Amino acid sequence: MSPILLFIIIFPILEIYLFIKIGSQIGAFNTILLIFLTAIIGVYYARYEGLNTVRSGFLQIIKNETPAYEIISGAAIAFAAILLIIPGFATDFLGFLLIFPITRKLIFGNISNKFKKEEEEEKNFIDGEFEDIDDDNDRKI
Repeated sequence: MSPILLFIIIFPILEIYLFIKIGSQIGAFNTILLIFLTAIIGVYYARYEGLNTVRSGFLQIIKNETPAYEIISGAAIAFAAILLIIPGFATDFLGFLLIFPITRKLIFGNISNKFKKEEEEEKNFIDGEFEDIDDDNDRKI
């Protein structure tokens, strides 16, 4: 059985389990209110973090650097916003993990470091063209 299929089967079961457990502890109305509240707060914070990421990306471009982390971070923030809109406590937990800069840096920091290392290696090369000039020709340099 593939891991993706297993995830698709287990994740909704986890969500239903959490709905039942949390709903039995705090009540049905409070559970529904909490779901709406996390969605509203999450989308608002995703917008805020998204704008910060765009701003940081433009600063990287102005410095003539590749905004690798900002691109990955922007995609993660968009995915986190989707997770926060979907009702459920496990999706909200994953969404908040992806939306906070500290945890996002821990998760995606290594990927952006690889891009920066490759960019630094490329700076050591000088790109140019050359042409062989034979002595038989009367062309001089």
